[in-house]
Amino acid sequence: MILIASAGLTVGCNALAIGAAPDKAPSAERTPAAVQADGLFWGTLHGGQYERIPEALTALTGAYLDNPNDAVTAAHIGWMHIWRLSERARLEPARDPAITDHAVLARKYFEEAVHLNPREPRYLGFYAALLMTEGAIHRDEKLRRRGYYTMRDAIAAWPEFNYFTAGYGLSSLKHDSERFAEGLQFQWLTLDACAGERVDRVNADFSRYMRLETKDGPKRVCWNSWIAPHNFEGFFLNFGDMLVKSGQPQTAVKMYANARHAPEYDAWPYKNVLEDRIRNAAANVEAFRQEHPEIGVPTIMVRSRFACMGCHQL
Repeated sequence: MILIASAGLTVGCNALAIGAAPDKAPSAERTPAAVQADGLFWGTLHGGQYERIPEALTALTGAYLDNPNDAVTAAHIGWMHIWRLSERARLEPARDPAITDHAVLARKYFEEAVHLNPREPRYLGFYAALLMTEGAIHRDEKLRRRGYYTMRDAIAAWPEFNYFTAGYGLSSLKHDSERFAEGLQFQWLTLDACAGERVDRVNADFSRYMRLETKDGPKRVCWNSWIAPHNFEGFFLNFGDMLVKSGQPQTAVKMYANARHAPEYDAWPYKNVLEDRIRNAAANVEAFRQEHPEIGVPTIMVRSRFACMGCHQL
């Protein structure tokens, strides 16, 4: 009894000591090193310089260690790790299993970003997606479900942004799975949220909504911006890919064509990819369903060399 009581007292003291520790608070100002690292981050991202990710991570991590209370720096580190993992097709034919560690690191840094700035729904959406990714990698169903329901909270906080975030992550799943179908539905709901009404599921011509373009408010993420210079085109490229994978190539062609409405379309680095998708939509159905496609075979956007750059490269 004495041993049990002693153990209980120890556990209680431990919990009390941990609970009494000060919470990690966000910093009010950013350091010069963080601002400088931001410049390298954006230059690397917008330049599509995948090979410079280690250099950017070194600068960002150094700035973070100097001030680990900076949510923006934490998020940027997380983003670099996401990019490294997402476009791993660039590293083929060398397939390094250790690439999956970037999911763990990305999740950790977005967890920090969410803790430091819980009012930023984009951080929450990326964090949720990474929980699901990490859960899938480690076959941890509890972690995967935690990510799924965290994503539901993120969607509620910013539908225009996080319906896409959720659906994009689910696009890698099997074409006949319940979750893939849900991811495809999330893309339709993204369009609905951006249009302010239910978009026609048969003739999804988005030209009638181009007048709604804005740089302000929550709907700004529906359009191109300095953060994602080709967000509009990339969205429709992915949406078309998901429709092809689901066995709807005719609808996919209409969806792909919406990307042409962007004023920046002619300057888009992946314009030729989309035009090829339009020509070969029917032929790509089976190719996009391959879980382990051969090198050189067309693959769905989320598994491609432009999984991130389709929206973010200048």
